[in-house]
Amino acid sequence: MSNLQLNGKGKRKRGIVETLKEWADDFGKSGSKQNMEGERKIYINNPPLNEQQKFRNNTVSTSKYNVVTFLPKFLFEQFSKYANLFFLFTVIIQQIPGVSPTNRYTTIAPLSLVLLVAAFKEIQEDLKRHQSDAELNARKTQVLVGSQFVERTWKNVKVGDIVRLTNNDFFPSDLLILSSSEPEGLCYIETANLDGETNLKIKQASPSTADLTSPAQVARLQGHLRSEQPNNSLYTYEGTMVLQTSSLTTKDVPVDPTQLLLRGAQLRNTQWMYGLVVFTGHETKLFRNATATPIKKTNVEKLVNKQILFLFILLLLLSVGSSAGSFIRTFSFSDELWYLLLDESSQNKAKSFVEDVLTFLILYNNLIPISLIVTVEVVKFQQAILINSDLDMYYPPTDTPAVCRTSSLVEELGQIEYVFSDKTGTLTRNEMEFRECSIGGIPYADTVDENRKGEVFSFAEMRNNLANGHETAKTIDEFITLLATCHTVIPEIKDEKITYQASSPDEAALVAGAESLGYVFTTRKPQSVYIKRFGIEQEYQVLNILEFNSTRKRMSSILRCPDGTIKLYCKGADTVILERLSENQLYVEATTTHLEDYATEGLRTLCIAMREIPEEEYRRWSQIYDKAAATINGRGEALDKAAELIEKNLFLLGATAIEDKLQEGVPDTIYTLQQAGIKVWVLTGDRQETAINIGLSCRLISESMTLVIVNEENANDTREFLTKRLQAIQAQRESGTDLEELALIIDGKSLTFALEKDLSKLFLDLAVMCKAVVCCRVSPLQKALVVKLVKKNKKALLLAIGDGANDVSMIQAAHIGVGISGVEGLQAARSADVAISQFRYLKKLLLVHGTWSYQRLSRLILYTFYKNIALYLTNFWFSFFNSFSGQVLFESWTLTFYNVLFTVLPPVVIGVFDQFVGARMLDRYPELYTLGQRNAFFSTRIFWQWIANALYHSVAIFGIGLLVFWDELILAQGWIAGQWIFGTAVYVAVLILVLGKAALLTDLWTKYSLIAIPGSLAFTFIYLPVYQIVAPLIGFSLEYDQIVPRLWSSLVFWLFIIGLPVLMLIRDFAWKSYKRLFRPEPYHLVQEIQILNLPDFRPRMDQFQKAIKKVRAVQRLRRNRGFAFSQTEEGQADLIRQYDTTLQKREG
Repeated sequence: MSNLQLNGKGKRKRGIVETLKEWADDFGKSGSKQNMEGERKIYINNPPLNEQQKFRNNTVSTSKYNVVTFLPKFLFEQFSKYANLFFLFTVIIQQIPGVSPTNRYTTIAPLSLVLLVAAFKEIQEDLKRHQSDAELNARKTQVLVGSQFVERTWKNVKVGDIVRLTNNDFFPSDLLILSSSEPEGLCYIETANLDGETNLKIKQASPSTADLTSPAQVARLQGHLRSEQPNNSLYTYEGTMVLQTSSLTTKDVPVDPTQLLLRGAQLRNTQWMYGLVVFTGHETKLFRNATATPIKKTNVEKLVNKQILFLFILLLLLSVGSSAGSFIRTFSFSDELWYLLLDESSQNKAKSFVEDVLTFLILYNNLIPISLIVTVEVVKFQQAILINSDLDMYYPPTDTPAVCRTSSLVEELGQIEYVFSDKTGTLTRNEMEFRECSIGGIPYADTVDENRKGEVFSFAEMRNNLANGHETAKTIDEFITLLATCHTVIPEIKDEKITYQASSPDEAALVAGAESLGYVFTTRKPQSVYIKRFGIEQEYQVLNILEFNSTRKRMSSILRCPDGTIKLYCKGADTVILERLSENQLYVEATTTHLEDYATEGLRTLCIAMREIPEEEYRRWSQIYDKAAATINGRGEALDKAAELIEKNLFLLGATAIEDKLQEGVPDTIYTLQQAGIKVWVLTGDRQETAINIGLSCRLISESMTLVIVNEENANDTREFLTKRLQAIQAQRESGTDLEELALIIDGKSLTFALEKDLSKLFLDLAVMCKAVVCCRVSPLQKALVVKLVKKNKKALLLAIGDGANDVSMIQAAHIGVGISGVEGLQAARSADVAISQFRYLKKLLLVHGTWSYQRLSRLILYTFYKNIALYLTNFWFSFFNSFSGQVLFESWTLTFYNVLFTVLPPVVIGVFDQFVGARMLDRYPELYTLGQRNAFFSTRIFWQWIANALYHSVAIFGIGLLVFWDELILAQGWIAGQWIFGTAVYVAVLILVLGKAALLTDLWTKYSLIAIPGSLAFTFIYLPVYQIVAPLIGFSLEYDQIVPRLWSSLVFWLFIIGLPVLMLIRDFAWKSYKRLFRPEPYHLVQEIQILNLPDFRPRMDQFQKAIKKVRAVQRLRRNRGFAFSQTEEGQADLIRQYDTTLQKREG
């Protein structure tokens, strides 16, 4: 509003119009009506022509509602709850004159209150999303206007604008890089905000625009961009820049994905860059992968809806039965009941019957409790606050608490069966550290435990061996030289400190490891690299780089060393390196043993080898390689074949072991979740080998599991493979043999085929039989499709967790979405239902808060239905004794206050504070989580058991009360009190009964429990005498006149209201005791352990498991030894070899 107030009248009007346009854009979200097929033409430095194209603006919204959509969306969501729909129906009936036995506003008021409370909660939660969106849209960037850059907010950036970004800026939209401060128009970007990966990627401007280094130069750029239309493919882009030259001719410049910078990524280690805006707002590739914020309904809510439908049918039967009784009374016994002045001849019988049905519907409508909805909303809101304020889920380093953004889903946290997780940034930190290595058959480590000394040597001892001429000194020198030279890393010197920029975090870790050992990589030029060996700089001429790809599983550098010799340095998976070694190797056996040790520890391993190449051999091979490089069709295969010719007769130097640092507590969390009956699927963009290694280190994949690897090239092969494996597993099951645990590994290409309609069922059948599933090289859309496939075909609740913007669609597709927060700008946390800062907090979120929320909500709902039916059904029994006249048994305001005052607190306290088992026990015994998965606390059977119990209690209290008070109590004047004595006694007895039932339900007594249960009873006994005095004085109600003193002075009344509820609760208590003693649930046993504080002896089993762990690991590794090498596949080496770190940075 401040902007509107400052800008004066004219601008205020324009501001309102712009705001309404934003709301309308948000409402549509599908984009303008422009043609979405073919191509779009974006004019460079020509805003008027771009305006005519009517491109979408750059405003984005992740909110659930806006001003236009709130009312219809909110009302649709609320009236999809059958209770609200029923009470809306009741409100309409009450407006019919002569039908309602109660005031026409008695249902409107509570229904309005319910809707207001729900609206307040929804608005409050969505305002946080709007606030987050507003902060994002209000970020500033520099946009070219004329020949200078001016500051604008992100939301005002338009297609065709040229923007200037500086180091550490986030990209406001999808951009085409035009130029940068770096040589050859290169720039570094970090995509941690998109995919959680912290390693830097390299992008390069076209040579046609790379020299535009000033605002004046870029302002003179004229032409247009023929671009593909907005789409969801993150890794592809096709376009052509048509630039006007100085001779007034045009020049076509092809554009590809290496020049496209996606919104949400960040410019790093680049002083500045210019970019052309290609896609904005919801047309960016990131948002094209997202889905609209869905309206999610919980399973419990759906089940309650279903039971309310059955209760409505029961209510309708009761109303029709009562109407039939009224009909018989009016038209068959009117002569005998002449004193009621019934004139049946003047009435339309059909109309009279229908009106009576409506009357009794209103009379009995409280069998479906209107207070339930608002109570549930309040309790869920409080449960969300408990999650937000849990210090065990607070992360001090980033000052980040857990945030429950959608409180309406809290109970589903206790019923999850599948967890879909991203890997990078969620399970791992994507921080690589060079931990250990084996050189010349001797193992070295950066830190050596006391119990390993003598077996493993420190890096300091390695340096001593090198300096003192140890027999492996030559091998050590070649090994570290390889680490410092065989890579595609770029060094940057900042404040006299070298930082290494690499597309692969593994490579950066190896080069940093070489630096720590005294071999410092300092400079990269297009044809050479420079390293300092203990202070002496040496140049290595780079002759060729044989790039890594998933088929080769290795990379090599061919270098001319300072002494003039040509050497091939090679690093890769042990399976491909070992088969390329020459004969008479010295260190194979020892190195293989060390590799197994490293892999058992979950470290990422590579074999290191080399060979010296004679000049003549290299010259001949170079001709073959150059010819392969010039091949147009099948260039990749030709290069691979050429590399095979030179990568042979290698000498094994040793192996490296890198730790891909997991988030703290990840292995324990995944293991605990699996114990809790939750299946964990990892959906990652990483390569297969990397994903398998991480799966092993985080205990998703155990050493005893058999890996089912799907890596097919076409749909037919995929179908054949899936069918054979599925048939084999089914045959094994039918034979009765012990089933082996399976882990399914499937790559992105095979997954594309597996998700097709005719194969998806086959894929799902195989996947659900596996204990763990890892999907590799998947796109954001594929992540969402996998989640939707399981969601559609399995009656199970799904949770998706991720940290990047590429996880948003997956998070929104699942029943519960969890975002990892704590890093500035992460999109996942904004779109999630719950945000936590560490993956390990998922354990407490699900096992403790989820289990508590589900159990509490279940009891709250069951108890609320129970207490309403126990009281309000007495009105039906009373109908048999009042000739179905519609007369109520209780004083009207006391009846109203039953839910509003006298019994409002017990369900709230049970829903917020009760703990059937403590947090420590839920963590110790994760198997208790299966209670929620199998609906142990709330199901159709349990619901109708409670209804039957309420029915029994209402019949017993009414029937026994009728016998006790048949002759009534005579008032002091000798008057007969009518039904008020009987009705009040029954009311108080039911109240004591339902409060006693709440006491039986309560597992954890707190001060709030005392206020809610004994406190509500005490309040009732104070309220009734005061009310019977005050109400007649103000002419409010006369029914209690002299009633309360007469009851309070009657021994019969006290015996009735105390004795009968106690007798009835003894039966409930006996049934509860019988179940605990003879049919105990697992939580009954845990409750005993908790109360008696019994020790847990299970760690002894853990010791046994540790003893056999290594044996199983080695067995698995010998069957299927893996490796990890996260080098970007092909295309980076050529870019990097153009780089010259000695050139001065350009100004711009």
